[in-house]
Amino acid sequence: MRKQTGGGIASVPTAPEAIRNADTHYPYRPDSHFYYLCGFPEPEAVVVLIAGAAESDSKQILFCRDKNPEREIWDGFRYGPDATREIFGFDETYPITQLSAKLADWTCDQRAIYTPLGLYPAWDNATAATLNEVRSRVRTGIAAPETVIDVRAPLAAMRLFKDKRELELLRRAALISSSAHRRAMRETRPGWYEYQVEAELMHEFLRSGAQAVAYPSIVASGPNACVLHYRDNNRQAQASDLLLIDAGCEVDGYASDITRTFPVGGKFSGEQKAIYELVLAAQLACIDAVQPGRMFHDYHEVAERVLAQGLIDLKLCEGTLEGVLESGAYKQFYMHRAGHWLGLDVHDVGLYRIDGESRPLEPGMVLTVEPGCYIRPADKVPEEFWDIGVRIEDDVLVTAAGNENLTGSTPKTVADIEAACAR
Repeated sequence: MRKQTGGGIASVPTAPEAIRNADTHYPYRPDSHFYYLCGFPEPEAVVVLIAGAAESDSKQILFCRDKNPEREIWDGFRYGPDATREIFGFDETYPITQLSAKLADWTCDQRAIYTPLGLYPAWDNATAATLNEVRSRVRTGIAAPETVIDVRAPLAAMRLFKDKRELELLRRAALISSSAHRRAMRETRPGWYEYQVEAELMHEFLRSGAQAVAYPSIVASGPNACVLHYRDNNRQAQASDLLLIDAGCEVDGYASDITRTFPVGGKFSGEQKAIYELVLAAQLACIDAVQPGRMFHDYHEVAERVLAQGLIDLKLCEGTLEGVLESGAYKQFYMHRAGHWLGLDVHDVGLYRIDGESRPLEPGMVLTVEPGCYIRPADKVPEEFWDIGVRIEDDVLVTAAGNENLTGSTPKTVADIEAACAR
């Protein structure tokens, strides 16, 4: 059998366009892994990376749509292979129509294929067709790849650490999102519907240069603030309500994720303030725990301890701190983790545990810090606490010296929140 001389070939497609209804498409967004590798924004594209025996033999190749003046009249500008090669710096570019033939040729004698498996059915079929074509040539002396490896695991490990350019985009998204939250605090009035507040957020996102929301905005007033993934955004907010907003924009693919909670009437009630300051104390303690060398799950445990003790102090939980933690009684009011990775996806890729153990935090990682407290009507819960939902979330970069709060300019203390809400 012919010797396999290649180090491997990676082929990563972008996301297909998605139909919204009839002949109308959703706004297009590239696949995050694909975009991470090449930054190319158009659909119908595949990036191919070939590892040669020497670095000089390695190639970065893109397949994309041809220029098409007639379609550009209807759908807008297309780069085409020639402009793509010059602008994006690929070694080679080809029309997407040549993909199957060239990919089969390049896959011959490679040791392994790296590609996303089970992500897009059409791409799985294309990968199988490539393998079958190469195997059909074995009698001519060609060697077929021995393994097919899901490329998403190594890409996720790479994406977990942000470089200088990525951090610039994350900071820009954070700045715009912070401005949007301040706008919401300033403009919201008793009697407004949640969707009116959502419109203020979207206005600030788009006018400041963001291309889209990073996820559907949560604008939750009163009892809706106790629904973690509330999305209807159609209730009329009352002066006595708290308004929880979980919203962030996307800039060149990179996300921001901020949550703030503020009083619709401009001033916290006594019970609202007590819960708010408890969540704020937990969030500040969590941020302090985001340090290089600390385990990822450390700050989650910090959130649980601070919140559980506060709930005992407010007589919402009974018993000792260790007893409440062991029984999980605090989970009636706090039932989620304290954060997640952030990057091209709002819930970004990357392992949280390695070999069953929490992974250590390292410089270049970006994560959210978002403890909360949600009090629904229930027996043994004083009525004055009912329907109070508070979450406070920031985006935090792990640095060599500690951490950087990318969204720290968003009002957060009680005094700052009430000042930002001043009409």
